[in-house]
Amino acid sequence: MVSFEMNDRKKIGLGLTGFGVFFSFLGIIFFFDKGLIAMGNILFFSGVALTIGLKSSLQFFMKRSNYKGTAAFGAGFFFVVIGWPIVGMILEAYGFIVLFSGFWPTLSVFLQKIPILGWIFQQPFVRSFFDSYRGKRVPV
Repeated sequence: MVSFEMNDRKKIGLGLTGFGVFFSFLGIIFFFDKGLIAMGNILFFSGVALTIGLKSSLQFFMKRSNYKGTAAFGAGFFFVVIGWPIVGMILEAYGFIVLFSGFWPTLSVFLQKIPILGWIFQQPFVRSFFDSYRGKRVPV
């Protein structure tokens, strides 16, 4: 049975993932600073690996349906490291969308359950948009 308890490893992983997103955001704000973006990418990858586990991470990124996203994200990271942060971030954004688009149904349910913001996401025009994606399966 799958355990959803929050142990120390998962807490550290979520923290690293959050810092990865934060450093990537700072890198974009500071005119695509390649050092901050590269540090954000490393923290993000290590955070995901700690949160869901190394084996699950490898299975997720090496799944046949995720090859295109993994390749785009890896190429984007390479371009950031060699000094082309704008091209790298465009490739990484595409890879991120391809890799994590399967999490949209889970995210939509979460957004609808937030106490104050959930009211906005439960409006009929917004709910119809969410319901069009609800039947898809989460990739992990």
